Amino acid sequence: MVQMRLKAVEWLDDRLRILDQSKLPHEESFIDLVDYQDVALAIKEMKVRGAPAIGIAAAYGIALGAQSIKGENKDEFLSQLDELMQTFVSTRPTAVNLFRAISRMRKAATGGNVPEMKTALASEAKEIHEEEIEATRRLSQLGAELIKDGFTILTHCNTGALATGGYGTALGIVKAAKEQGKRISVFADETRPLLQGARLTAWELEQEGIPVTLITDSMAGYFMNQGKIDCAIVGADRIAANGDVANKIGTYTLAVLAKENSIPFYVAAPISTVDLTLPSGAEIPIEERDPKEVTHIQGIRIAPEGTNAANPAFDVTPHNYISAIITEKGMIREPYLDGLAKIAT
Repeated sequence: MVQMRLKAVEWLDDRLRILDQSKLPHEESFIDLVDYQDVALAIKEMKVRGAPAIGIAAAYGIALGAQSIKGENKDEFLSQLDELMQTFVSTRPTAVNLFRAISRMRKAATGGNVPEMKTALASEAKEIHEEEIEATRRLSQLGAELIKDGFTILTHCNTGALATGGYGTALGIVKAAKEQGKRISVFADETRPLLQGARLTAWELEQEGIPVTLITDSMAGYFMNQGKIDCAIVGADRIAANGDVANKIGTYTLAVLAKENSIPFYVAAPISTVDLTLPSGAEIPIEERDPKEVTHIQGIRIAPEGTNAANPAFDVTPHNYISAIITEKGMIREPYLDGLAKIAT
């Protein structure tokens, strides 16, 4: 496994250690989880977040839960394993990496006796983690080819090591460009309502020594129109067969603004985020979260009592607004239907 400077998710054989992202940037707090239900709760409460990282954490959570199942009866073991997998199914509906990881873990427990299946599950979870690290490193190196010396890059939400359990996707490309010796800087949207851009992206970029300017989500169009942005790069939580992309709410707005201002808009994501079973973004389930995330910031109410609030966590960007999708197997441009089918099957 490639060693990462930042370990947002770490398997310690009898427990899973995560960096509690809900406390960043004020506190770097690690939590050791010994119960699979606590892992599922950490995903639901976004203590661990980002599509690849969610899949990794769920795989480890399943392996952890399997270890706690008593008895040697194979049928009873598989029945209890399926039950605990359902706990993870209900955590977050949009990120396809979660469901891909669950499917892989289910297949890993199909042969041998109970102890052998427990070992196989732990090995499969580690394999999923290693593959995500390598995939994000590779796509970052490929994507860095699009970044010229002196570029200012706009990004939305958080897409670095925190979100991927590896090198990063959109932020991985930024880091790879810096490693190539390019002089770059970043404009990071704050990413309301949970401020992943302000709390996490700015923190990661400062850790990497990359100049970052934090802006509110509503400022992006202004800076694009002023000629301050050379390209926009975002991640993805699910990519449909036709190239439509579900990502953090506000991504669609940025894509429309980028097209209006003739700015390239790139999506960076590993193949594990591609879902060929869905023909278009219209079929992607969109997670609705607690309205209190909108009416409150860090637990402090900012809206009058009784105010109604909507809180979709993601939106869908149609493929015609996307300049290229960057994966570990190469860059894909229109027609996305053909390109994605070739690399993701």
